[in-house]
Amino acid sequence: MISKPTILVTNDDGINAPGIRTLIAVMAEIGDVIVVAPDSPQSAMGHAITINSTLYLNKVSLENATITEYACSGTPVDCVKLAVNEILKKKPDLCVSGVNHGSNSSINVIYSGTMSAAVEAGIEGIPAIGFSLLDYAWNADFETLKPFIKKIALEVLEKKLSEGTVLNVNFPKLKQNEIKGIKICRQAKAIWMEKFDKRQTPYGKDYYWLTGEFVNQDKGEDTDEWALANGYISIVPVQFDLTAHHAIAQLNTWDL
Repeated sequence: MISKPTILVTNDDGINAPGIRTLIAVMAEIGDVIVVAPDSPQSAMGHAITINSTLYLNKVSLENATITEYACSGTPVDCVKLAVNEILKKKPDLCVSGVNHGSNSSINVIYSGTMSAAVEAGIEGIPAIGFSLLDYAWNADFETLKPFIKKIALEVLEKKLSEGTVLNVNFPKLKQNEIKGIKICRQAKAIWMEKFDKRQTPYGKDYYWLTGEFVNQDKGEDTDEWALANGYISIVPVQFDLTAHHAIAQLNTWDL
């Protein structure tokens, strides 16, 4: 493994979230850490970038004066782009995103700001990992995740990742001694059965709250949802080439 790797840390819950503070602490045991994270929550932003308004970066000093940290007014993807193009003199050896407060398994990876930051790093050619915990509570127990986070990060630094691939890591909401191990998985086929709760303001104007139910349609025992439901940490290798390669032959039979 390279000595003292440079590690970029980001997230979508905001720079003050307990999840990212945990991730920073673990990465500081491995290498030189630079933090560029949103100044406020940016959950479910997907791969959004800021193009019609200004972006701000403010250098902040939080709990560890030896770590350089920036709070960004933009999205998680903005954070990675600014880090690579404006802050760092060279690309980092690793980018880690999270630890997200809540699941990013299955179809949630599409909406996730946490994973989009990791994917953006992957597009830049940087090995990247997104970490998430199946607990939405602000005071969730991240302490038990530390040895697993460190182990996975060290493996990525040492073994590297396949080109065009980043890792989506999800932790079950369990105590450390209850976690059975780590499973390499595929993304489960699942959907959100969405509903909108329609309400009115005191002035009679309609507004909506998005609600819904997560439905796992996949009965396979090789999926992230199965692993998490059965006490395992799930790791899904995610590719950002969205080409449906299996459909090319069929489309070539069309009269186009």
